[in-house]
Amino acid sequence: MVAVHFAHVETWVFDLDNTLYPPEARLFDQIERKMTAWVAATLDVTEAEADRLRRAYWQSHGTTLAGLMEVHGIDPAGYLTDVHDISFDALAPDPVLESAIARLPGRRIIYTNGTAGYAERVLDALGLSRLFDALYGVEEAGFQPKPRAEAYAAVFAADGLSPDRAAMFEDDPRNLAVPHGLGMRTVHVAPAPHEAPHIHHHTDDLAAFLASATSAKAVRERG
Repeated sequence: MVAVHFAHVETWVFDLDNTLYPPEARLFDQIERKMTAWVAATLDVTEAEADRLRRAYWQSHGTTLAGLMEVHGIDPAGYLTDVHDISFDALAPDPVLESAIARLPGRRIIYTNGTAGYAERVLDALGLSRLFDALYGVEEAGFQPKPRAEAYAAVFAADGLSPDRAAMFEDDPRNLAVPHGLGMRTVHVAPAPHEAPHIHHHTDDLAAFLASATSAKAVRERG
């Protein structure tokens, strides 16, 4: 049973984009276009070069923002405001996921490489706003991105969670390596599995997985 692997979990840590909603929503496509336009305008390069840099910095630095800060010394404030100014029309309330998250025993938190303000808007569009005890964005990580160990250390210290009593849900496999090393239970949320030693579980249906990970005893203890 899946539930036996989560009986010890007191804190449930969720990524945001392409984790709490499916990739088919294409929300991040809007953000990527905004990133490319911002890089092109700020660095005075062609759109093609801006798109290349966006991808390259994501690969080499963890996020495009981290690369822009470390290579070009940009101020993150304007960037974060601009790239997260998108439409949420593709999202809709998800009552099945809402119910599954509401049944989780213990604390539930969001940890995203976006901003906490952006996370609030996504959660509102999904009808999940009332379910989380804390939201952490890149600002709370000192602008260090997942998958860097320093980012997790900052957020987990601020939250006070015990990694050996926590689980992490992520769509990006590389962002589960550090949590696994810290002793967290790791779940890859994506259409296709990614085989790696640092991934304990995979699911393409988060709501169903959470339901299977929640024991009847834990539900009763929650309330």
